[in-house]
Amino acid sequence: MPGPLLTSRESEALLAARRAGVPSLECSLDLGRTRTAVEMGPQCWVWQGVEYPYLEECRERTIYHWAGGGFEPVARFGGSLVKLVPTEWGPPTFEIDGIKMLPTAQVSPWDDAAAKVALVEPRGKVILDTCGGLGYFAAWCVAGGAARVLSFEKNPDVLWLRTINPWSPAPGGALVLERADVAAHIATLADASVDAVLHDPPRFGIAGELYSQAFYDQLARVLRRRGRMFHYTGAPNRLTTGRDVPAEVARRLRRSGLRTEFRLDGVLARK
Repeated sequence: MPGPLLTSRESEALLAARRAGVPSLECSLDLGRTRTAVEMGPQCWVWQGVEYPYLEECRERTIYHWAGGGFEPVARFGGSLVKLVPTEWGPPTFEIDGIKMLPTAQVSPWDDAAAKVALVEPRGKVILDTCGGLGYFAAWCVAGGAARVLSFEKNPDVLWLRTINPWSPAPGGALVLERADVAAHIATLADASVDAVLHDPPRFGIAGELYSQAFYDQLARVLRRRGRMFHYTGAPNRLTTGRDVPAEVARRLRRSGLRTEFRLDGVLARK
């Protein structure tokens, strides 16, 4: 049974209910996926027959999970600080060394993924999900009836976040999740072996190899005729340096033999 997850919102609600002396409280302990009732006590609160202590100090941009002896941040430091971060929408984002990896300012990262997956029309298709992250693309591909989703994520700490995040899909069925660097692993995929590609790499300064002409040539190679690819780019550095990353990406994809158009916050390409 997954343990409870707390953010500052839920923690403050529990503390307020204790101060008010109410016998029970309805709240979410899975980042907004469901709501559940907890029993209130002076020293602890009870959920599904298990007692949990109140979290007296809770940082706003932190999610806490039950680690057996207490609540601990959902974060790991293995060379980089990898952290699950709450959002006002419920589904969390994550950060690597303080850099937010999913859009959250104007839309839920969950709904944002749904809109991007819809561009490649997943039903019945084999889909390459190059940089799995929290798995939101993969989840919507499976929900949309994809025949198979080949998802790659090289960071073991990000994969650990997925085991705790209730919005991340578990591998199995149509979803094949591998711990691997897609930049190297893509050479092992057969020509014309996927119907669609979802490419959501970290920003260029972190993973420049995933924006290279050589990598785009590989993506074009594994994509079947009439296949689609959505490449998230955002608009980094446009205001500070004038650099137009979406235009650079589109030019390289065209050199790989793909037709391109700008859609949402990225590039939609067709073979």
